Amino acid sequence: MAKTQENLKIAFAGESQANRKYLAFAKKAEEEGLSQVAKLFRAAAEAETIHAHAHLRLLKGIGTTAENLKEAISGETYEFKSMYPAMIEDAKAEGDKAAQRYFEFANKAEECHAALYTKAVEMMDSLPTVDYYVCAVCGHIHEGEPTEKCPICNALPKVYFRVE
Repeated sequence: MAKTQENLKIAFAGESQANRKYLAFAKKAEEEGLSQVAKLFRAAAEAETIHAHAHLRLLKGIGTTAENLKEAISGETYEFKSMYPAMIEDAKAEGDKAAQRYFEFANKAEECHAALYTKAVEMMDSLPTVDYYVCAVCGHIHEGEPTEKCPICNALPKVYFRVE
């Protein structure tokens, strides 16, 4: 059984990565005017999501909403406290300024994500209804329509998109 559990974790990671990769490929195909290829990539991405969700369910990785929020806080906190700082240092040491800059953006965004999840845990039953907007440059999440530059990457408000 231990081998199957490990295989489920590996399969979940692989399917999750395939989903994100195929969505990036779809975006590129759209930019190149290849809408049918983009549609195929999006269909495959949806299929990979089905696989990933099944693996996660079998791993018993989906709990109550409160448990899921706490898991999300833990993951985001690990990323901004441990994962990204180490990656920033590696990029700095290797002189990869582009990677360093984006790791710094992601690190700050992850800290904001953890704060939003923490707020959701604390106010779960009375969380105000707001639209969330995501900065297309760095991934910062803003509550309500942004009217000022992104606090992380200084992108203009027009680069944010509303999440349904």
